[in-house]
Amino acid sequence: IESLEGKLPLFHKTKIVEPYNKIVARITQLARLQGACDLLRRIIRILYLSKRLQGQLQGGSREITKAAQSLNELDYLSQGVDLSGIEVIENDLLLISRARLEVENQAKRLLEQGMEIQNPTQVGTALQVFYNLGNLRETISHVVGGYHTTIQDNITSALDIKGLTQPAHPRGAPGRAVLPTPGNTAAFRAGLWTNLEKLMDQICAASRQVQHLQKVLMKKRDPVTHVCFIDEIIKDGQPDILYTFWNNITTTLSEEFHKATEASSFLKQAFEGEYPKLLRLYNELWRRLQQYSTSLQGALTSSGGMDASLDISTVETDNQDLFTHGKQDYNPEKALKDSLQPYEAAYLSRSLSRLFDPINLVFPMGGRNLPSNDELDSIIKTINSELNVASVDPSLSLAVAKNAAKTVQLFCVKSEQLLCTQGDASQVIGPLTEGQRRNVAVVNTLYRLQQAVTKVGVRPSSVMMSASAAKFQALMRSAVHPLLQSVTDSIEAIIITLHQEDFSGPLSSPDRPDIPCSLYMKELQGFISRVMADYFRHFQCVDFIFESTESIAQRAIELFIRHASLLRPLGEGRRRLFSALRPRSTQRPLFILTFLFLHVCQMEMAVAPLCRRVSDLGKPYRMLRCFRPLLFQTSELIASSPAVGELIPYSTLLHFLFTRAPPELKSPHQRAEWSIARYSQWLDDHPSERDRLSLIRGALEAYVQSVRARQGKEFAPIYPIMLQLLQRATST
Repeated sequence: IESLEGKLPLFHKTKIVEPYNKIVARITQLARLQGACDLLRRIIRILYLSKRLQGQLQGGSREITKAAQSLNELDYLSQGVDLSGIEVIENDLLLISRARLEVENQAKRLLEQGMEIQNPTQVGTALQVFYNLGNLRETISHVVGGYHTTIQDNITSALDIKGLTQPAHPRGAPGRAVLPTPGNTAAFRAGLWTNLEKLMDQICAASRQVQHLQKVLMKKRDPVTHVCFIDEIIKDGQPDILYTFWNNITTTLSEEFHKATEASSFLKQAFEGEYPKLLRLYNELWRRLQQYSTSLQGALTSSGGMDASLDISTVETDNQDLFTHGKQDYNPEKALKDSLQPYEAAYLSRSLSRLFDPINLVFPMGGRNLPSNDELDSIIKTINSELNVASVDPSLSLAVAKNAAKTVQLFCVKSEQLLCTQGDASQVIGPLTEGQRRNVAVVNTLYRLQQAVTKVGVRPSSVMMSASAAKFQALMRSAVHPLLQSVTDSIEAIIITLHQEDFSGPLSSPDRPDIPCSLYMKELQGFISRVMADYFRHFQCVDFIFESTESIAQRAIELFIRHASLLRPLGEGRRRLFSALRPRSTQRPLFILTFLFLHVCQMEMAVAPLCRRVSDLGKPYRMLRCFRPLLFQTSELIASSPAVGELIPYSTLLHFLFTRAPPELKSPHQRAEWSIARYSQWLDDHPSERDRLSLIRGALEAYVQSVRARQGKEFAPIYPIMLQLLQRATST
């Protein structure tokens, strides 16, 4: 319009320009009027709040939150306007400034007092004041930062090498440091551990106060907006105060400890050499903090006169760990102990060296002597000592137990080098050889050490040491294996001579009251008794030896049943075989059951020295008992016996039925033209019933072909029974 003013006619000037200028002037007047009205309203409100504030200040701590609320509103009224130069409120503004400072100081004192005496009401009141003043987050950050600074100073003071090395009343020139000497190293370490205990108390006290502050923040809500104070602290992704405090403390511990030990070898040696003591202080600190955290909720709930705005019914926060609130993947205990990792590694290295030293001493390079009882006691005491010292912490105990397991492994390796593996280690003909005596001594030493390590009562090291016992067992088995194998082979060689006995002829004198025991059975009984007396009785590990010899007894019974079922021909003299299985008596039994019982007893008596109880031999023993009544039963009853297949293999019963067949029905080994020894070995190499039955089927089929070849009119009466039993075995 102004640009067109010179060009417009007078009419247009009066119609446009003048009204516009009037409007602009009125708008300016209106804005000024509105500003003046707003300023007046603010002044009126300030005057009113100032007067109310004076009354609230006179109310002391009871009205402090209301005073803070008034100050907050006064701050809002002062925002965006310039109140300077207004005489009517100059005194009020000065009063407000002083009142704000007074309220803040009073709230700080209230907060400090409440945290010191653990009073949630006072702490909650102070927090409400700072929330009303609008500086809750800044105040909390300042308070927690102050605790961290204090702890940092305490750590530096506790690890100050000058304070630890200088006596309380120094003698000599001032400012002259007195470094520790061998004469006062004990005093130096005593002072160090005293300082560390005080430091742990200081950290615990500060952490408890921060925990208490955090818990109140999690409970406290503004009565007007119902905003939880902890949400005000952690908004915008900020971590909570306890996490920040604890993270700063653990980081400071790591840094200050590292700095102090790098500067002083005395501190480094103390921490590395007495690491369990340092770890115990840490564990005790953590235990106290956890106990306090558990009891904190009860203290809040039972506090009398509690601020109504403290929400004590919140369940979610009660069930949360204060340290991990809002940080679920954070492990505060691990963060605390991470500062000790360098010292733990050094301690474990020294511990392993202490464990290895006595073993390397008793097993020198090229030595062939086993450790004496005193030397073995020294090894056992060293292991127990290391495990007991490490029992202050489960993780340390487990780590030291792993070192102990390495020690066991080293002992086993050293002992294995002393074992005799030559031929004289397996001889069972003469007395103990020098190699066998050494093997016995190695096994006894291993057994004694095994008994010691398995008695460790400190968990989890007891689990680890029990697992180490398997290494002892493996080496002990390796040491006795040659002897056990030789005994097993000798027993098999004796039992196989069963086939050299003459069982085909009739008894020379059926009415003779006594039937002598067969030579093979006498030899078997004598050999087993001599082996147990001459070789195995020298071992101290009785249970281990019986576990090993029981397998020999089981094998002996299985071999006896196998060869008894393969024995051919077997006529009336079959009873002579059974007479070999009965003890010598003065009266010939008349009843067959008594005679069969004596048969079982003879074999049981033969293997009895190899086990604690013959009944402990399991399935072979039950098979022997079930085999007894089948010996004198008819072939039909044998085939239908319920024990067949379940306890006694089908192949064993079919072998036994071959002994009742005519000569032209050859046994599988006769058809294959094998010796008894070769066939027994084949049975060992083919434990599957399918393979054994297949070979037996071939023998029966060969018999059928031979009968047809000679144009025989009928098969032997036992053949259908054997065929039926074979078909049943194949089907099952």
